[in-house]
Amino acid sequence: MSILQTIEEKLAKMPAPIRLKDLIRNIRAARTAADERAVIQKECALIRNNFREEDNTYRCRNVAKLLYIHMLGFPAHFGQLECLKLIAMPKYTDKRIGYLGITLLLDERHDVHLLMTNSMKNDMNHTNQYIVGQALCCLGGVCSTEMSRDLAGEIEKLLKTSNAYIKKKAALCALRVVRKVPDLMEMFIPAARPLLNDKSHGVQLTAVALITEMCELSPDTLHHFRKLTRGMVPQLVRVLKNLIMSGYSPEHDVSGVSDPFLQVKILRLLRILGKGDPDSSEAMNDILAQVATNTETSKNVGNAILYETVLTIMDIKSESGLRVLAVNILGRFLLNNDKNIRYVALNTLLKTVSADLNAVQRHRSTIVDCLRDPDISIKKRAVELCFALVNSTNIRSMVKELIFFLDKSDPEFKGYASSNIFIACERHSPNKRWHIDTMMRVLTAAGNYVPDDSVSSLIQMISVSNTLHPYIVQKLFQAISKNYTQQPLCQVAAWCIGEYGDVLLSGDVEEDEPVQVTEAEVCNLLEKMLQSTSLNQVTKEYVLQAILKLSTRFTSSQEQIQTILTPFSMSLDMELQQRSVEFFALSRSYDHMRSGLLERMPPMENKNKDMEINTNGEVLDETENGEQLLNDNQSSIAPTSESNGILDLLGGGLGGSSPVITPINNKQDSSSAGGIMDLLGLDIGSGDMQEPALGAPVVQPAMPEINLMDGLLGGPVQTNNQSSVNLLGGTMNDNALSIPPITAYERNGIKVEFKFEKDNSNPSVVNITLHATNTTSNLVSSFIFQAAVPKTFQLQLMSPSGDTIPGGNAGEVTQLIKVANPQKQPLRMRYKLSYSSNGMPFNDQGEVSNFPQSIYS
Repeated sequence: MSILQTIEEKLAKMPAPIRLKDLIRNIRAARTAADERAVIQKECALIRNNFREEDNTYRCRNVAKLLYIHMLGFPAHFGQLECLKLIAMPKYTDKRIGYLGITLLLDERHDVHLLMTNSMKNDMNHTNQYIVGQALCCLGGVCSTEMSRDLAGEIEKLLKTSNAYIKKKAALCALRVVRKVPDLMEMFIPAARPLLNDKSHGVQLTAVALITEMCELSPDTLHHFRKLTRGMVPQLVRVLKNLIMSGYSPEHDVSGVSDPFLQVKILRLLRILGKGDPDSSEAMNDILAQVATNTETSKNVGNAILYETVLTIMDIKSESGLRVLAVNILGRFLLNNDKNIRYVALNTLLKTVSADLNAVQRHRSTIVDCLRDPDISIKKRAVELCFALVNSTNIRSMVKELIFFLDKSDPEFKGYASSNIFIACERHSPNKRWHIDTMMRVLTAAGNYVPDDSVSSLIQMISVSNTLHPYIVQKLFQAISKNYTQQPLCQVAAWCIGEYGDVLLSGDVEEDEPVQVTEAEVCNLLEKMLQSTSLNQVTKEYVLQAILKLSTRFTSSQEQIQTILTPFSMSLDMELQQRSVEFFALSRSYDHMRSGLLERMPPMENKNKDMEINTNGEVLDETENGEQLLNDNQSSIAPTSESNGILDLLGGGLGGSSPVITPINNKQDSSSAGGIMDLLGLDIGSGDMQEPALGAPVVQPAMPEINLMDGLLGGPVQTNNQSSVNLLGGTMNDNALSIPPITAYERNGIKVEFKFEKDNSNPSVVNITLHATNTTSNLVSSFIFQAAVPKTFQLQLMSPSGDTIPGGNAGEVTQLIKVANPQKQPLRMRYKLSYSSNGMPFNDQGEVSNFPQSIYS
């Protein structure tokens, strides 16, 4: 008895804790952050002491103060258990603070929250509706998977109660439980639909939200609600119709619209139910038309309902007239002064174009006007929509507006707009003359923001427009004569002048007055471009390449061209120096080949339209003819005459052979000026071989000093080993079938072995890896392997790992050979080997026919 008396005496001596409003006053009275921290730390210490004393009288007041301290950003975790004690108290005021504290201080990651499950279950069965509501709100905020399973039954019971206050909270809590544990969805399906018949708009709103969530999470539940007896759509339509036709109700009216929140929720659920279901869509067509025509648009709430109506009409299988009505609503949105509404309209029209293009076309002028809007977000959506509306009928007017926009737009739009104008004109241009004029206009307007792929695309289109070459080259010459600071324009112009410089001088233009230009004027302009500091390296490469080509087209400017090129033979830029040195080497040693190498390029293929051309070096499937083609960025199939030359070299007798692709070898001996000719057994001066045009397919290894092909349209071509590996990325089969290797060649201490792997991306392709080793003590250099196969196969040789093989098996040379065998025929391969050992050259050839049978399966 003395102990209890002692505790009571201590409690009597302790002062009562200050109230929450007094704490707030003290904190606000602090002049510095340090003073504020001192006040809070002192109060937290007092609160801890009261918690230790198990003071039930002031526990609620202390927790309330602790929650305020928590909201200020100070730690308050030590009050979690006190909140659990409060919700177990019988008084409503204590439970209210306790549940608030649990919502703020706890979440499902804390194990402490599992201790409150029993208290919440008791409170859900309480006679006071507000206590039940507090428990439901708390459960909706912090429920975990375990709590959801334990209390789902209680929530289901509360959904069937007659109290609207409890039902709407129970529906929202059920929504949270369904999101947390979708397996419990079936428990709430029977109780959800009757909620729609409740007179309370709050209950209807939460019921629609619950059904929407269940339909989005489960296709089976969606099918269930569609196929219910008499269906759910008529029930929703009836509720929505009552909202529209009901008179003024102060309780639900928002700016003259009856409960817009419930209308929006119902429209969203109708969209889910009607999507892909003709019967449900037909049942809601009339009410959607009624909502679209009767909703007031002067207020923002009306626009929100109309927007949701438009989305519903476009998603369901609605009638064509209803779709036109929806697009017209969006057209009215475009005239609204609110920028947010205009943005929403443009965004929705962009999604609608594919569904009803003609209806959107009626508002084209309004959409074009949005290009002039100062808001950057609206301009971005407007320009995207404009490109979506371009077709063969309106291409002229739309491109005119887009070029006007391009002239005035910010730099961030120029790249996107110019690229898409190129694409639109390529698809819908009425004629090539207009196409060319438009492209040059875009090059001028967009300047340096034109993407590189657009430059290549334009060059390709010019190359195939034979009749317009005089007109194009004169227009481009005039353009760069006025301004040669724009990189893309200069690149296209330099390429055209280099290819068609002779046409420029002739002045053979039918419609326009021809420009009289001399060779000296053209060379002077190109020299100025080379000396300009505003042009980058790639553009100067184009210009230098043009000057090289003009050396075969101009007759009286050879000295001037050599004068222009001479300084670049000592340029610090390796690419420019290489081109200049190659030109002089070509002029000195191979002048008879210069006209052939620098002749006009043939028309280029359009890689965007011809999908048979592969740009990444992978194997392509041709389903139409059953053949397999292999393409590579750095290799091209040889012309027939040259492939026949290789067959002659290898002795023929294969009954016709497929084209052979020979890799470019970077490590050829520079001392042999006619390396290619010697390799093919041809005399340089005999004229037995036809020189290929610049840009034409080449199959031989490149000569050390004549590399004019590099970077014609996109910078230098990579020929190192790493690029070859990258081209094969993703084509090798990691789980390849085990195929035994074979020895293809073994003589003079040199052994060539073939190892096989099936290609993972194409079963008809076999990857053969060549391994060349050297058992002698001498170093083997200038190692070159060539091969040919019958015409029923496709062969591709990738770049070797090197051309030197150390002696004594200290190293090896590897090379990948890709063979496509669509007809599963036995493989025969003829080869030629050349290498040097101990200063002596060796040449050998033969045939391999003992390939394993497993490579054909």
